Amino acid sequence: QVQLVESGGGLVQAGGSVRLSCAASGRTFSSCTMGWFRQAPGKEREFVAALSRSGGNTAYADSVKDRFTISRDNAKSTVFLQMNGLTPGDTAVYYCAAAVGLTYSRIVSTLRDYDYWGQGTQVTVSS
Repeated sequence: QVQLVESGGGLVQAGGSVRLSCAASGRTFSSCTMGWFRQAPGKEREFVAALSRSGGNTAYADSVKDRFTISRDNAKSTVFLQMNGLTPGDTAVYYCAAAVGLTYSRIVSTLRDYDYWGQGTQVTVSS
């Protein structure tokens, strides 16, 4: 079992930045491939970013590439999502997710690949 708790969401103006954190517990964090997803009102949950167990491989949705950065601190069992250049289109509930049993450098980007989910944190970007 892995428990995930997101934090850092809130209200930000367009062009601003937010850093989300996701603290993991219950399992060795370094064994987890980590991802961030988001869900806007009336829309399906979508992939945002993913990070391998090693931290050396990343993947991003085209809509956030060059603006968002995913990283992890294995010593603190935490994954981060640094979001810059925010637009109203980024408004959503952001979810942290963990996948277990993957190889050290593999990354995955579909919902069904992830085994555990956090409760989500709201990010609202005003124009």
